[in-house]
Amino acid sequence: MSGKRLPDFIAVGPQRTGTSWLDAALRGHVGLPEGEKETDFFVRHYGKGIDWYLDYFRDCPAGVAMGEIDPNYFGSAEARERIAREIPQCRIICSLRDPTDRAYSSYRVMRRDAWTRVGFEETVARNAVIRESSRYAHHLAEWQRLFGAERVMVCYYDDLEADPQGYLDRICAFIGVAPVKVDAKVSATERVNAVTQAPRSRRLAQNARNARDWMRAHRWHRAIRALERAGVWRFCFGGGEVFPRLDPETEARMREHFRPEVEALERMTGRDLSAWKRPRAGAGSTRQQADASRSAVA
Repeated sequence: MSGKRLPDFIAVGPQRTGTSWLDAALRGHVGLPEGEKETDFFVRHYGKGIDWYLDYFRDCPAGVAMGEIDPNYFGSAEARERIAREIPQCRIICSLRDPTDRAYSSYRVMRRDAWTRVGFEETVARNAVIRESSRYAHHLAEWQRLFGAERVMVCYYDDLEADPQGYLDRICAFIGVAPVKVDAKVSATERVNAVTQAPRSRRLAQNARNARDWMRAHRWHRAIRALERAGVWRFCFGGGEVFPRLDPETEARMREHFRPEVEALERMTGRDLSAWKRPRAGAGSTRQQADASRSAVA
């Protein structure tokens, strides 16, 4: 890859862990893919060649840190190996979130986009992406193995909720850029990707998803943004039933399901993740309810 400038960092997710917030916070301060948050190059488009990927960064000024924020990479062994092969000195950011909360957030997105019509637990059991990206300790160890622990940063969604500026300051220091102030526009991004309703029509949502994916594949980014401003996507993907919070029985089962991986992560990182293992006490304090009504950072 001599003579070609490659990304300095990649935030690999997984999904629903604050990656859209991070993109909004860093955009304009670092070089990010033009017109698109996620290129999905190292998963879906690798066969198109590295020049196809680097074209997304063609207007990035020299001397400005350059990178990508793509949550589809975290649980993909193929993506990990490809990034290590193409960009071995890359800095990697792994953002982790309570796996029960994250899985339920992912489920709501799948319902919105008409990827599933079955219940939450059945979707988790069937869906390889949710299952694989919830293996935090396993995949974190693999990222560290390939890039070195010193080049892999672990961030926690809990810290983003508690102190957005401190969270961003630590990321800026890790990727070597000047501190970026969390302004009102970035703070508002917390609500941009909230998924609180199912679609009014599954067929309409499915057709809209296919159209949007086609436009993304052909880089019709202006058209996508224009339709978003016009409220087309909101109409197609919303208007249906409001998603309830997880009932206590389901929540308890899911927390027990994810417990071994959470405890493995505790041993790896030394972080106390007790809150990820115990059900919330009372309806008013559940993170699922808070996620739907307050933050839902994607």
